[in-house]
Amino acid sequence: MTAELATTHPLDAHATALTGLARDTDGGLSAEVLPTAQSVTLRLDPAGPARAGVDAALGAGLPTRPNTWVAAGDGEVVWLGPDEWLVTSRSGNAAVSEAALRELVAGEAGGAAVDTSAQRVVLRIGGRLTRELLSFGCSLDLHPRSFPAGRSAQTLLGGAGVLLLARDAAADADGGAVLDVHVRSSFAGHLADWLLDAAQEFRDDPAADPAAAPALAG
Repeated sequence: MTAELATTHPLDAHATALTGLARDTDGGLSAEVLPTAQSVTLRLDPAGPARAGVDAALGAGLPTRPNTWVAAGDGEVVWLGPDEWLVTSRSGNAAVSEAALRELVAGEAGGAAVDTSAQRVVLRIGGRLTRELLSFGCSLDLHPRSFPAGRSAQTLLGGAGVLLLARDAAADADGGAVLDVHVRSSFAGHLADWLLDAAQEFRDDPAADPAAAPALAG
């Protein structure tokens, strides 16, 4: 008799501690593990004949400015390189499925669409201390003047390779930053451990308020 294998999320063991960040930092930080999204890595020539059909299917133009992303339905299209994008959908929209996109780029040299849904998990970090927390383990300038909403970056955070997406600050009730952190599933536990350890700086700290991080304030 074959035993059934239970499906688990890479961050199941960290869920309680991550949820507790908002309480432990007096609302200065929040961490949400987003539901697994359908993700497709897409390759095509942005000036090629398939571009128009892909834009129409996504309901958004592929971003061609380096290190940017755009909303597309309930997901995003993220620039990864001159001819490469990450396309996500939270609802499993058939228009952005691997099969649909592969059909659109099939006739183009170098065109490809590969389902990478299991490759990454996403943490949404929010709150007035978000940028300061991430700056502890990231060499990029995360000041909103340098990394505003709509920007993305492939970088290292706490020693793990990540994809950062800066979201609209208005989405955070405290007016702080909201950043999505895409990390490889195999590194998700390491990154969660790093985030929780780095956040110790702000736990029960009376200095953990907007004035505590003037260099990274809006």
